Amino acid sequence: MCRNIKTLFNFEPPATEDEIQASALQFVRKLSGFNKPSQANAEAFDRAVAEVAASARRLMVSLHTHAPARDREIEAEKAKERSKLRFG
Repeated sequence: MCRNIKTLFNFEPPATEDEIQASALQFVRKLSGFNKPSQANAEAFDRAVAEVAASARRLMVSLHTHAPARDREIEAEKAKERSKLRFG
């Protein structure tokens, strides 16, 4: 799975446009196997990133939860701890 794609839902403050775009880019990179596509594939790659980002935006606004919003700093600290346990 794409380890670089971060969870964006239910955070305070909400996900930014840059975070949504970055996640879409990582997803398309993973699917295509391209970090940077060739000129022949650039248009299809860019279109896919735009479509994935648009879908992600629609998803974010349509999801609902009763759980309290998560704090980005606390979640980042938890991730550091998990990494420390995993990799030493």
